Amino acid sequence: MKTDILKNSKGISVVFLIIAMLLMITIGYVFSYLIPTKQKSVIFPIYSTQAFYLAQSGVEFGIRRAVQGAWLTPTLLNTNINLFRTLGPGRFTITYDCPTNTLTSIGAIPGDGVNPDVSDRRIALSNFTSFLTAPTGLIIDPRLPAQCWNSSNRAQFYITNATETSITLTAFYATWGSGSRLRQIYMNGTQKYQGNRLSSTTHTNLNRPAGSPSQTITSDQTILVEFYWNNGDMTETNIVIAFSYRSGGTWYDYIFYLNPCGTAMGAC
Repeated sequence: MKTDILKNSKGISVVFLIIAMLLMITIGYVFSYLIPTKQKSVIFPIYSTQAFYLAQSGVEFGIRRAVQGAWLTPTLLNTNINLFRTLGPGRFTITYDCPTNTLTSIGAIPGDGVNPDVSDRRIALSNFTSFLTAPTGLIIDPRLPAQCWNSSNRAQFYITNATETSITLTAFYATWGSGSRLRQIYMNGTQKYQGNRLSSTTHTNLNRPAGSPSQTITSDQTILVEFYWNNGDMTETNIVIAFSYRSGGTWYDYIFYLNPCGTAMGAC
Protein backbone atom coordinates (compact mmCIF):
# COMPACT_ATOMS: atom_id res chain seq x y z
CA MET A 1 0.00 0.00 0.00
CA LYS A 2 2.80 2.45 0.84
CA THR A 3 4.52 1.61 -2.43
CA ASP A 4 1.34 2.42 -4.41
CA ILE A 5 0.97 5.82 -2.68
CA LEU A 6 4.60 6.67 -3.44
CA LYS A 7 4.16 5.68 -7.05
CA ASN A 8 0.99 7.78 -7.29
CA SER A 9 2.79 10.82 -5.76
CA LYS A 10 5.55 10.57 -8.31
CA GLY A 11 2.99 10.41 -11.10
CA ILE A 12 1.23 13.53 -9.84
CA SER A 13 4.58 15.33 -9.57
CA VAL A 14 5.32 14.53 -13.19
CA VAL A 15 1.94 15.91 -14.23
CA PHE A 16 2.56 19.15 -12.32
CA LEU A 17 6.03 19.43 -13.82
CA ILE A 18 4.60 19.08 -17.33
CA ILE A 19 1.95 21.72 -16.58
CA ALA A 20 4.58 24.09 -15.18
CA MET A 21 6.77 23.63 -18.23
CA LEU A 22 3.80 24.32 -20.51
CA LEU A 23 3.04 27.49 -18.56
CA MET A 24 6.64 28.65 -18.83
CA ILE A 25 6.66 27.97 -22.56
CA THR A 26 3.39 29.91 -22.94
CA ILE A 27 4.69 32.86 -20.92
CA GLY A 28 7.91 32.85 -22.91
CA TYR A 29 5.96 32.90 -26.16
CA VAL A 30 3.78 35.78 -24.97
CA PHE A 31 6.83 37.83 -23.95
CA SER A 32 8.58 37.06 -27.22
CA TYR A 33 5.52 38.49 -28.98
CA LEU A 34 5.00 41.53 -26.73
CA ILE A 35 8.59 42.77 -26.61
CA PRO A 36 8.92 43.47 -30.37
CA THR A 37 5.42 44.97 -30.37
CA LYS A 38 6.37 47.27 -27.49
CA GLN A 39 9.56 48.27 -29.27
CA LYS A 40 7.54 49.15 -32.36
CA SER A 41 5.01 51.20 -30.37
CA VAL A 42 7.75 53.22 -28.61
CA ILE A 43 8.76 54.75 -31.93
CA PHE A 44 5.42 56.56 -32.36
CA PRO A 45 5.90 58.98 -29.40
CA ILE A 46 9.37 59.66 -30.80
CA TYR A 47 7.88 60.49 -34.20
CA SER A 48 5.29 62.74 -32.53
CA THR A 49 7.99 64.64 -30.62
CA GLN A 50 10.06 65.05 -33.77
CA ALA A 51 7.01 66.35 -35.64
CA PHE A 52 6.32 68.87 -32.85
CA TYR A 53 9.84 70.29 -33.01
CA LEU A 54 9.59 70.44 -36.80
CA ALA A 55 6.40 72.49 -36.42
CA GLN A 56 8.20 74.82 -33.99
CA SER A 57 11.05 75.19 -36.46
CA GLY A 58 8.49 76.14 -39.10
CA VAL A 59 7.14 78.95 -36.91
CA GLU A 60 10.62 80.33 -36.26
CA PHE A 61 11.51 80.03 -39.94
CA GLY A 62 8.33 81.85 -40.93
CA ILE A 63 9.05 84.75 -38.57
CA ARG A 64 12.63 85.12 -39.78
CA ARG A 65 11.67 84.84 -43.44
CA ALA A 66 8.93 87.45 -43.08
CA VAL A 67 11.25 89.90 -41.32
CA GLN A 68 14.11 89.40 -43.80
CA GLY A 69 11.73 89.79 -46.73
CA ALA A 70 10.07 92.85 -45.15
CA TRP A 71 6.72 91.09 -45.44
CA LEU A 72 5.25 92.83 -42.41
CA THR A 73 1.65 93.32 -43.48
CA PRO A 74 -1.10 90.74 -44.04
CA THR A 75 -1.27 91.57 -47.76
CA LEU A 76 2.44 90.86 -48.32
CA LEU A 77 2.38 87.77 -46.14
CA ASN A 78 -0.60 86.40 -48.02
CA THR A 79 1.38 86.20 -51.27
CA ASN A 80 4.88 85.33 -50.01
CA ILE A 81 4.99 83.25 -46.84
CA ASN A 82 3.40 79.90 -47.84
CA LEU A 83 6.09 77.23 -48.32
CA PHE A 84 7.51 73.91 -47.12
CA ARG A 85 11.00 72.75 -46.25
CA THR A 86 12.62 69.40 -45.49
CA LEU A 87 14.55 69.25 -42.24
CA GLY A 88 16.28 66.20 -40.80
CA PRO A 89 13.99 63.16 -40.87
CA GLY A 90 10.89 65.14 -41.83
CA ARG A 91 9.51 68.41 -43.13
CA PHE A 92 7.45 71.43 -42.12
CA THR A 93 4.81 73.32 -44.07
CA ILE A 94 3.82 76.88 -43.18
CA THR A 95 0.68 78.60 -44.41
CA TYR A 96 -0.71 82.04 -43.69
CA ASP A 97 -4.42 82.83 -43.39
CA CYS A 98 -4.91 86.50 -44.18
CA PRO A 99 -8.44 87.10 -42.80
CA THR A 100 -7.49 85.75 -39.36
CA ASN A 101 -3.83 86.90 -39.44
CA THR A 102 -2.72 83.40 -38.40
CA LEU A 103 0.41 81.46 -39.35
CA THR A 104 0.04 77.66 -39.20
CA SER A 105 3.06 75.36 -39.18
CA ILE A 106 2.68 71.60 -39.67
CA GLY A 107 5.62 69.34 -38.83
CA ALA A 108 5.47 65.85 -40.32
CA ILE A 109 7.47 62.63 -40.32
CA PRO A 110 6.84 61.06 -43.75
CA GLY A 111 5.86 57.46 -44.39
CA ASP A 112 7.51 55.04 -46.77
CA GLY A 113 6.20 56.62 -49.96
CA VAL A 114 3.15 54.38 -50.06
CA ASN A 115 1.73 54.87 -46.58
CA PRO A 116 0.76 58.35 -45.30
CA ASP A 117 2.79 60.39 -42.81
CA VAL A 118 3.47 58.39 -39.66
CA SER A 119 3.07 61.50 -37.48
CA ASP A 120 2.28 65.20 -37.79
CA ARG A 121 1.88 68.07 -35.33
CA ARG A 122 0.37 71.50 -35.88
CA ILE A 123 1.10 74.91 -34.31
CA ALA A 124 -1.08 77.95 -35.07
CA LEU A 125 0.30 81.42 -34.27
CA SER A 126 -2.51 83.98 -34.11
CA ASN A 127 -2.00 87.74 -34.54
CA PHE A 128 1.11 86.81 -36.51
CA THR A 129 2.08 90.33 -37.59
CA SER A 130 2.60 91.35 -33.94
CA PHE A 131 5.65 89.05 -33.87
CA LEU A 132 7.29 90.77 -36.83
CA THR A 133 7.75 94.34 -35.60
CA ALA A 134 9.33 95.65 -32.40
CA PRO A 135 8.24 96.02 -29.73
CA THR A 136 6.34 92.79 -29.15
CA GLY A 137 4.10 91.71 -26.32
CA LEU A 138 0.88 93.67 -26.83
CA ILE A 139 -1.42 91.35 -28.76
CA ILE A 140 -5.02 90.85 -29.75
CA ASP A 141 -6.15 88.28 -27.21
CA PRO A 142 -7.12 85.07 -29.06
CA ARG A 143 -9.06 83.79 -26.04
CA LEU A 144 -11.68 86.55 -26.26
CA PRO A 145 -14.23 87.49 -28.94
CA ALA A 146 -12.63 88.73 -32.14
CA GLN A 147 -12.79 92.31 -33.36
CA CYS A 148 -16.30 93.33 -34.38
CA TRP A 149 -18.76 96.19 -34.93
CA ASN A 150 -20.73 96.81 -31.73
CA SER A 151 -23.01 99.26 -33.56
CA SER A 152 -23.07 101.00 -36.92
CA ASN A 153 -20.24 103.37 -35.94
CA ARG A 154 -18.37 101.62 -33.12
CA ALA A 155 -15.69 98.95 -33.60
CA GLN A 156 -14.10 97.06 -30.73
CA PHE A 157 -11.43 94.48 -29.92
CA TYR A 158 -9.45 93.20 -26.92
CA ILE A 159 -5.71 93.54 -26.37
CA THR A 160 -3.53 91.78 -23.81
CA ASN A 161 -0.13 92.66 -22.41
CA ALA A 162 1.78 89.37 -22.85
CA THR A 163 5.01 90.71 -21.30
CA GLU A 164 6.25 90.65 -17.70
CA THR A 165 6.27 94.44 -17.38
CA SER A 166 3.72 97.23 -17.72
CA ILE A 167 3.29 99.07 -21.04
CA THR A 168 2.27 102.74 -21.11
CA LEU A 169 0.76 104.06 -24.36
CA THR A 170 0.68 107.78 -25.10
CA ALA A 171 -0.30 108.07 -28.78
CA PHE A 172 -1.82 106.26 -31.75
CA TYR A 173 -2.27 106.32 -35.50
CA ALA A 174 -4.96 104.69 -37.60
CA THR A 175 -5.72 104.06 -41.26
CA TRP A 176 -8.81 102.75 -43.02
CA GLY A 177 -10.26 102.68 -46.49
CA SER A 178 -12.91 105.40 -46.52
CA GLY A 179 -13.21 109.12 -45.78
CA SER A 180 -14.84 108.54 -42.39
CA ARG A 181 -13.45 110.42 -39.42
CA LEU A 182 -12.37 108.90 -36.14
CA ARG A 183 -14.05 110.76 -33.29
CA GLN A 184 -13.38 108.87 -30.05
CA ILE A 185 -11.25 106.12 -28.54
CA TYR A 186 -12.12 104.34 -25.30
CA MET A 187 -9.70 102.01 -23.53
CA ASN A 188 -10.84 99.86 -20.61
CA GLY A 189 -14.04 101.90 -20.40
CA THR A 190 -12.29 105.30 -20.17
CA GLN A 191 -12.17 107.86 -22.97
CA LYS A 192 -8.61 108.38 -24.26
CA TYR A 193 -9.15 110.46 -27.40
CA GLN A 194 -11.59 113.08 -28.63
CA GLY A 195 -11.15 114.59 -32.09
CA ASN A 196 -12.00 114.52 -35.78
CA ARG A 197 -9.19 112.51 -37.34
CA LEU A 198 -8.88 111.30 -40.94
CA SER A 199 -7.05 108.14 -41.92
CA SER A 200 -3.30 108.80 -41.52
CA THR A 201 -0.05 107.22 -40.35
CA THR A 202 0.88 110.40 -38.45
CA HIS A 203 1.05 109.88 -34.70
CA THR A 204 -1.57 111.66 -32.63
CA ASN A 205 -1.28 112.01 -28.86
CA LEU A 206 -4.01 110.68 -26.63
CA ASN A 207 -5.82 113.68 -25.12
CA ARG A 208 -8.27 112.28 -22.58
CA PRO A 209 -8.74 112.49 -19.66
CA ALA A 210 -7.25 115.89 -18.96
CA GLY A 211 -4.07 115.66 -16.92
CA SER A 212 -3.36 111.96 -17.63
CA PRO A 213 -3.85 111.27 -21.35
CA SER A 214 -2.20 107.84 -21.42
CA GLN A 215 -3.07 104.19 -20.94
CA THR A 216 -1.01 101.78 -18.82
CA ILE A 217 -1.56 98.06 -19.32
CA THR A 218 -0.05 95.84 -16.64
CA SER A 219 1.45 92.38 -17.20
CA ASP A 220 -1.22 89.86 -18.33
CA GLN A 221 -3.92 92.53 -18.24
CA THR A 222 -6.58 92.50 -20.97
CA ILE A 223 -8.51 95.63 -21.90
CA LEU A 224 -11.34 96.47 -24.26
CA VAL A 225 -10.59 99.03 -27.00
CA GLU A 226 -13.46 100.90 -28.69
CA PHE A 227 -13.34 103.24 -31.71
CA TYR A 228 -16.14 105.61 -32.74
CA TRP A 229 -16.45 106.98 -36.28
CA ASN A 230 -18.62 109.88 -37.37
CA ASN A 231 -20.45 107.82 -39.99
CA GLY A 232 -19.27 104.27 -39.40
CA ASP A 233 -19.73 101.63 -42.02
CA MET A 234 -19.86 98.01 -40.90
CA THR A 235 -18.33 96.99 -44.24
CA GLU A 236 -15.20 99.08 -43.58
CA THR A 237 -12.10 96.99 -44.38
CA ASN A 238 -8.32 97.12 -43.88
CA ILE A 239 -8.50 99.02 -40.60
CA VAL A 240 -5.01 99.37 -39.09
CA ILE A 241 -4.63 100.63 -35.53
CA ALA A 242 -1.26 101.35 -33.89
CA PHE A 243 -0.86 102.31 -30.24
CA SER A 244 2.47 103.93 -29.51
CA TYR A 245 4.91 105.45 -27.08
CA ARG A 246 8.00 107.56 -27.71
CA SER A 247 11.45 107.03 -26.23
CA GLY A 248 14.66 108.82 -27.14
CA GLY A 249 12.97 110.54 -30.07
CA THR A 250 11.82 107.21 -31.60
CA TRP A 251 8.24 106.00 -31.89
CA TYR A 252 7.51 102.41 -30.88
CA ASP A 253 4.28 101.06 -32.33
CA TYR A 254 2.04 98.12 -31.47
CA ILE A 255 0.22 97.53 -34.75
CA PHE A 256 -3.11 95.72 -35.07
CA TYR A 257 -4.73 94.68 -38.36
CA LEU A 258 -8.41 94.43 -37.56
CA ASN A 259 -9.79 93.11 -40.83
CA PRO A 260 -7.03 92.64 -43.40
CA CYS A 261 -7.25 91.34 -46.97
CA GLY A 262 -10.58 92.95 -47.77
CA THR A 263 -12.62 91.15 -45.15
CA ALA A 264 -15.29 92.99 -43.20
CA MET A 265 -15.70 92.65 -39.43
CA GLY A 266 -18.88 91.01 -38.24
CA ALA A 267 -21.35 92.37 -35.73
CA CYS A 268 -20.84 91.71 -32.02
